[in-house]
Amino acid sequence: MIPIMDNFPFITVAILIILGLYTILVRKDLIKIIMGLSIIEAGVNLFLITIGYRWESVAPIFTNAPSLQMVMPTVQALTLTNIVIGVATQALLLSLVMTVWRYYRTADVRDVNRLEG
Repeated sequence: MIPIMDNFPFITVAILIILGLYTILVRKDLIKIIMGLSIIEAGVNLFLITIGYRWESVAPIFTNAPSLQMVMPTVQALTLTNIVIGVATQALLLSLVMTVWRYYRTADVRDVNRLEG
């Protein structure tokens, strides 16, 4: 039987993603929807780091380290890229919320139902 502590990061990832999806689907405030998206992003980042981790391994840097197993640097690079993309996406979404607020004076999705175009 697999100990629960070995799967704890994956359980945490599942909880974060489910919590973020719940926030996006249930909440009607635009800021809270963006917060739910941020929670999902944190879950995905934790998932990527968890996949790349290897027990009893060293950092992938060029040193005089003995030939041991090293952690995967690819998922670390993917996580950094995901963080940058997430920050840019959140900035864009928050600027969109500011525009909606200026036009409708609310951030509630139910009150923003008129689309003109």
